[in-house]
Amino acid sequence: MDRYQRIISRLAQEFSPSLLELRDDSARHAGHAGAKAGGETHYDLVITADGFAGMGKVQRHQRIYGVLADEFKTGLHALSIKALAPGE
Repeated sequence: MDRYQRIISRLAQEFSPSLLELRDDSARHAGHAGAKAGGETHYDLVITADGFAGMGKVQRHQRIYGVLADEFKTGLHALSIKALAPGE
């Protein structure tokens, strides 16, 4: 399973989101810190989940980073996050 599929799977399992969009944005970062040939280092994420209700932006991001900690240890360099509760 590639990094994209692992991220989707982990986020879906943890948050049961009503919306989950992930885009590999690595090509835009070629030559920047953390960028590697073949991509899978920089992603944009949009996620909507009930579990984010009542949480602030920092708390939501911390939860996501925690779920994806292994990915960051193995080459994921940057993740742009838009995490919302339903209705936001």
